[in-house]
Amino acid sequence: MFEPQRTARPWSILVADVATGTARTVWTADEGAGSVPHAVVGADQLLWGEGDRLVFPWEKNGWTHLYSIAVSGGRPTLLTPGDGEVEEVVLSRDRRTVWYNSNQGDIDRRHIWRVPVAGGAPVAVTTGGGIEWAPAELSDGGLAFLRSDARTPAHAVRLSPDGRTAPLAANVPSDFPSARLVQPTAVMLTAADGMQIPAQLFLPAGHRAGQRHPAAIFFHGGSRRQMLLGYNYGEYYHNAYALNQYLASRGFVVLSVNYRSGIGYGLNFREAERYGASGASEFNDVVGAGMYLRGRDDVDPAKVALWGGSYGGYLTAMGLARAPELFATGVDIHGVHDWNVGIRTFVPDFNILLDPPRTQLALESSPLASLERWKAPVLVIHGDDDRNVSFAETITLVERLRDRHVEVEQLIFPDEVHSFLRHASWLTAFTTAAEFLERRLR
Repeated sequence: MFEPQRTARPWSILVADVATGTARTVWTADEGAGSVPHAVVGADQLLWGEGDRLVFPWEKNGWTHLYSIAVSGGRPTLLTPGDGEVEEVVLSRDRRTVWYNSNQGDIDRRHIWRVPVAGGAPVAVTTGGGIEWAPAELSDGGLAFLRSDARTPAHAVRLSPDGRTAPLAANVPSDFPSARLVQPTAVMLTAADGMQIPAQLFLPAGHRAGQRHPAAIFFHGGSRRQMLLGYNYGEYYHNAYALNQYLASRGFVVLSVNYRSGIGYGLNFREAERYGASGASEFNDVVGAGMYLRGRDDVDPAKVALWGGSYGGYLTAMGLARAPELFATGVDIHGVHDWNVGIRTFVPDFNILLDPPRTQLALESSPLASLERWKAPVLVIHGDDDRNVSFAETITLVERLRDRHVEVEQLIFPDEVHSFLRHASWLTAFTTAAEFLERRLR
């Protein structure tokens, strides 16, 4: 786990007769790109459309697209061309149309599209500066979906057959401070190894060129995630986006980094060479983010912090351990600190003795292998009933850092899990994180 896989033995689609149990192969993927199946978001990865056509995802051209093929076989038809990823997919009730959301043409957002099962030009159902996802067809031919933007959290919207939109429920409070939030902008970083890395930049309200601010760099978890130019469609990252906005409101320049091995930018970006346990190549992106902020005339280079949760906690710890000259402090929320422990959480029978070179590389790709240079104070946050990242990861890191006389503050949630169950836990965690960063960097 947590190492790239760009090719494999090609996968196939088979159809079986339920009466006889006889199966036949309808189609087999080509070798090379797309030979590894990559799922879309949805209850089904195969949709049986009108005219006995099967709709399925395939990464043949390096992007997750939809194709359709006759049940009788033949060559598949590309339904969603272009540079962009298809994500949530649903079939219309008449089985003639596929509704989906994608970042086609707007790489750091999501919009809803539709395309006929038999093929034809896709149609963008939503456009503009919003983010739309989770389409659901209504009985009158309209559509319901979720929407957010840079200043408005997620809310349900109804699109009528005549093209008008209206809120389905008043679930955004009337006093929500949308006007005080900032519009992040897309920027591109150069990683330490030269790779171009996308990110989003939040500038404080009233920002003036040349006025120095403290800065915070955010790394999402996953790593199969993508932060967007607005409130994210995932609950965890919806909350993380809110903290980035809050830090900007407190005078921080905030950089949200979509580091390699994340989604949204194609197969090769997601399956990045030597990522994670196979070499920690994302550390190059951490350094690139630090250098980008140090090069801005509105950032105090001595006051740059890191923060993130889960995989983002891992990269926060990697930055503090390996690049102490760049980063002054950090907030590590339930981060992975030893890949050989992290992998065992998902694969309980994982045995580090079966492949010593690989497990040695996994350790060398972990923060625990590079603590000798760590000197910055850190806040660690963890729930002790975490099923995704073992609480032992935080215990071990804290003990090792204290042995080295590094200042560590802790916030532990008894009986709390990875993606906190209680809203109060999110509020406490993020309030504590913001207070820590302000106290350490003011």
